[in-house]
Amino acid sequence: MAQAVETKQRIAAAAPQVGIEIVDIKTTGDKVVDRRLAEIGGKGLFTKELDDALLDGRIDFGVHSMKDMETWLPDGIEIAAVLPREDPRDALVSYVANSIDSLPKGAVIGTASLRRQAQLLARRPDLSVVMFRGNVQTRLEKLARGEAAATFLATAGLNRLGVEIDAVTPLETDTMLPAVAQGAIAITVRAGDDRTRGIVALLNDAETAARTATERGFLAALDGSCRTPIAGLAELSGDGSKIMFRGLVVRPDGSGLMTVADEGPVEDAEEIGLRAGRVVRPKMDRGYFE
Repeated sequence: MAQAVETKQRIAAAAPQVGIEIVDIKTTGDKVVDRRLAEIGGKGLFTKELDDALLDGRIDFGVHSMKDMETWLPDGIEIAAVLPREDPRDALVSYVANSIDSLPKGAVIGTASLRRQAQLLARRPDLSVVMFRGNVQTRLEKLARGEAAATFLATAGLNRLGVEIDAVTPLETDTMLPAVAQGAIAITVRAGDDRTRGIVALLNDAETAARTATERGFLAALDGSCRTPIAGLAELSGDGSKIMFRGLVVRPDGSGLMTVADEGPVEDAEEIGLRAGRVVRPKMDRGYFE
């Protein structure tokens, strides 16, 4: 909802003649919080209801956390714009430690993300991971009740919600590489709806679009989903002419971690990600997750 409000405000500034109504749609991913996404259908559970509403005309565009979007969009739906990216880093949330290395030996950590779990266990195999899902406030309440020594949240989400607590420590990306497109907001429209596309396109941030195209290219090359611990981050050079990409794949138990890096001109954004994925993919095909 915070992202929808931000989008409404940006449209009001860019095209004040356009009236915007926010339609609140609860997704299956919002409603089912006692199981991992991988167990109930994957990332599409955060987008399906919005996609249905878009396709049947109840809404004109959808606002999504881009990291929750499926690798391939349903027929008839297109990404029309990507808003300027927030901080892509993960944040450690803990009242007993301010880094992964300072967590107590054998501590219980709560997360529903296989990517976070896998990178955590690769660094600290002594830790125990339990499933944490729910919105930001729900997870913070679980932590305050002592159900775990720590959890992880997206720094972008905390910033957008204005959450300020001393227990939050952003993690540098060489400690925990973020999810593909983490911190980015994507706006989807119906294919062929040129009027809405034209309005939404006013909000598009070229740098974020290039970075996320690279990262989603990596995901596409790996046929990635929330069932696979995949991380990726693309960054632009100082003059904005080049993209530097880092990717990571690791088993859920933290073993077999593989990293890849590539770079190239910004106009080749998606191909850079695809190329990096093609380096890693053959190794996964040889029973990497068996």
